[in-house]
Amino acid sequence: MASRDDAAWTGRFAGKVALVTGAAQGIGRSVALRLAREGGRVVLVDRSPLVEEVRAEAEAAGAQAAAVIADLETFAGAEAAVAGAMSRFGRLDILVNNVGGTIWAMPYGHYAEAQIEAEIRRSLFPTLWCCRAALPAMLESGGGAIVNVSSIATRGLNRVPYAAAKGGVNAITTCLAWEYAAQGIRVNAVAPGGTEAPPRRIPRNLSAPSGPDEQQQLWWQQVSEQTRASSFLHRYGTAEEQAAAILFLASDEASYVTGVILPVAGGDLG
Repeated sequence: MASRDDAAWTGRFAGKVALVTGAAQGIGRSVALRLAREGGRVVLVDRSPLVEEVRAEAEAAGAQAAAVIADLETFAGAEAAVAGAMSRFGRLDILVNNVGGTIWAMPYGHYAEAQIEAEIRRSLFPTLWCCRAALPAMLESGGGAIVNVSSIATRGLNRVPYAAAKGGVNAITTCLAWEYAAQGIRVNAVAPGGTEAPPRRIPRNLSAPSGPDEQQQLWWQQVSEQTRASSFLHRYGTAEEQAAAILFLASDEASYVTGVILPVAGGDLG
């Protein structure tokens, strides 16, 4: 994997205020810290108090940073996140909608009604609500860039409700890009493939903190095998590789790019 010289990118986001959701761990944390290192002022949003640790890391990197603890499955939570950005920095230039992720993996006939609804709430509504909450602030700031984190799993095994939610994220992306292009707001998405990350400090499935049972482990193994087989590179990516694509779309380097769903999955197009 190619490396890059961070010093060469210093200042890429100077003067920009960026709000990153799901910033406490994983891809969101990588995005937030790279924004901080590249001159951005960052607002880090998560439902977990762990986001305060990431705020401290961003400040240690020399950035101005704020942390907001909010439940983004509600519109009130999304409004609170944007209000936190406006209160601290007075503008909003970049929104990275990173909240979401598979809670369960199983053939669709095994999902209970409540599980289907939980998957949709987790992986569709945070993006839907945050886009709605951020648009007035971005218009007030004179434009901006929204990057939604979708998934290559819109074509995959054992995750129909999650795939449906991410298909909705793709639709939000293209429709908003069309609606708001004339007002200077670009809207794009990345569709990550399998991504390696440290063990989650807070599990997505809070009802099963001990982890999946034997059958569920087999279903997860099918997801992992299909993910590698579908990738031309036959491997998982890294959070840094995902962050690189997200920050390109968020930056002025992508000023002529909008309405795009960019697969970042080693050749798997979803």
